[in-house]
Amino acid sequence: MSELNWYAVYVKSRHEFMVATELGRKGIEAYLPSVKRLRQWKDRKKLVEFPLFPGYLFIHVRPRPEEFVNALRTNGVVTLLSNEAGYPTPVPAAEIGSLKLLVEGGEELDIYPHIKKGAKVRIRRGPLAGAEGTLETKEGMHTFRVNIEILGRSVGVKIYADDVEAA
Repeated sequence: MSELNWYAVYVKSRHEFMVATELGRKGIEAYLPSVKRLRQWKDRKKLVEFPLFPGYLFIHVRPRPEEFVNALRTNGVVTLLSNEAGYPTPVPAAEIGSLKLLVEGGEELDIYPHIKKGAKVRIRRGPLAGAEGTLETKEGMHTFRVNIEILGRSVGVKIYADDVEAA
């Protein structure tokens, strides 16, 4: 009998919780790492649960085509992530275990894109959306810098790492 592996699943936008529930109904173990954040409306504040990785969750299944097809036939599931077309790539159990520990630890988490220091980046959202510059680290904080080469100067602002993408 094949060993169970973790696989990353890409789902339709804002369908993460619904897909996790549906997978559970099918008997497929799903892990949707989520965090609670305080959201404010005009009349109230409320703790709202958000997926840690919007658009993604993880399933724990045997590496068999019938198990992949069963997961893919779930409403809201788009695809299984893979490095090689047609062959879903397993996520190391140690990574999932570490992720669970971080999420269950209750500390405030910040998502970091897989972007190296000094890389050219673009801001994805907020008032600076569309700005391009470089990602730097200063005093443990991420800074977004716009370089004005001809002046030999740059301007930087502190930014959340999940607000940037590779340019």
